[in-house]
This record gives sequence, structure tokens and C-alpha cells, in this order.
Amino acid sequence: MNEEAQARLILLNSIEPGSLFWSGEVKKNGAKKVLDGIHAGFYDDGKDEILKIKDRLKSINVEGAISEISENEGQFIYPEHELWPKQINDLGNPPFGLIVKGELEYLKYLNQSISIVGTRNPTNYGTRIASDFAAGLADRDWAVVSGGALGIDSAAHLGAIAAEGLTIGILGGGISKPYPLSNSRLFNEIQSKGLLISEVMPNVQPVPHRFLIRNRLIAALSKGTIVVEAAYRSGSLRTARDAAEIFRPVMAVPGPINVPTSEGCHKLISDRCAEIVASVSDVLELVNPMA
Repeated sequence: MNEEAQARLILLNSIEPGSLFWSGEVKKNGAKKVLDGIHAGFYDDGKDEILKIKDRLKSINVEGAISEISENEGQFIYPEHELWPKQINDLGNPPFGLIVKGELEYLKYLNQSISIVGTRNPTNYGTRIASDFAAGLADRDWAVVSGGALGIDSAAHLGAIAAEGLTIGILGGGISKPYPLSNSRLFNEIQSKGLLISEVMPNVQPVPHRFLIRNRLIAALSKGTIVVEAAYRSGSLRTARDAAEIFRPVMAVPGPINVPTSEGCHKLISDRCAEIVASVSDVLELVNPMA
């Protein structure tokens, strides 16, 4: 691992993910120069954030970080890595690196992947649709990306697994702290038949704000995002907005007009933020029109 990669690993340990400022500094100057600048006081402004970052840096070393990742069956990848998913660089705040659990070669399939997201409290209709879409995509050799949550996320992962396809879970915490615990069996299946991906260290606890930050990764690692049932105010709509911001197709499945879990999808459609999809063929026409 070269000095730039080591600096990225140290920054991943010490800076909360999703920061437009720090990601921008790394994009512009490189991680090594940013890390040197922090140590040299270049970014000192008296704010609590930089004081906390400098305090964290005192207890971080590359060997210890690598050991923690290895002990949790993970691998660290970074932009110079041969399997780095380059589409993630489209984000204004890309991660410093990613920690991946599973067979790294599966990262190649992110070039042909669709994310499926939605409510944690779906109707039977929503669960069936998410599973059917995932299975149909898997049958056509598309990977299915989601967030491992209860509800629509779980149905999407399980649909891909049932079709013997590839599914990828993007976590809000570390790879040794997948959430929710009730989905432990599902996470084990995803790991054995696909990948778990995180932008924080393996033992970092999942906390609410990290799930919203993580949603941009779900959007960026896919060629398009399907929303299957989402309330009017929903984290899934955040994923849809993140996808739209980097010009990825956003799709929504319509539902009954009197069901609250369809309100978010109908809002996306009425605001012209999403295309209506009713089949896997509709999806592939939008994300792969020349096929």
C-alpha cells in the first residue's frame, strides 16, 4: 500500500464520511497532502471538528487499521486500486476508501447493477414487487444493490439470492456491525453470495445519520435506482435525489393511491423526478437503452 493509500486509510479512520469539504480537499490535493496539512495546522480554525480530528489522529496507525480490517474479514480498497468502482467518483463527496467483505472480484459487476430501495414497512404488494424485480434483474445478469434494511431492501436482496444472482449490501456502520441485527442471517448470505461494503472501519457502530450519508453510495454504485414503496418523507427519497444529482436514472413503482407507502413514489413521479416502471424490461430500457 503506497503513501497515498495509507493516508486515505488514516483519513477514513479520523473524519466522518460524507463531508463535502474534506472530500473536496482530497480530490483537489490528494490524501497525503491533506493529512500533512492537518498535522501542520494548515486547517486549524478553532472549530471543534478539526480539534476532534486531530485528537483521533493521535491514536491511529496504519498497521493497527489494517489489522482491524483483516481480523474482520474485510479488505480496504481506494481509488488507485484496480477494482475501485470508478462510478463512485461522480459524487461530490466520494469516500476516502471502501472496506469490502466478500469476493473482491464481484466489484466488477457494479458496472451492471441496479439499486432497489424503499420503506421498512412495506405492504405485501411492495415486498412481492421488490423481490420480483430483483429476481428478474438477476436472471438477466444484473447485480442488485440495496442497504440491508428491513422491508423493501431485504426483499430485494432475497429476490436476487433466490434467483442465484449477485447482491451487494451497502452498510451504514462497519462490516462487523451490520444493522439490523434481526437481518444477521441475510447479511451472512449476502457476504457469501455477494458483497458487504462500508466506508467506515469494521467496528464503527451504525447510527441514524450514517444511513442517510450512506444512501449516496447506493445511488452512485448503481446504474439506476428503483424506489418501491416509500412514504412521503423517506430515506429512500434521499437515495433517489442522490441518484438524480449524479444523473443516474431514477425509477418508481406506482401503487394504490390510498396507501401511504406509495405516496413517496407518486411524489417522485408527479414531480418528474422519476420514470414509472412496471417491469424489468421498463427498467432495462431506461438504464441500458442500446442493448
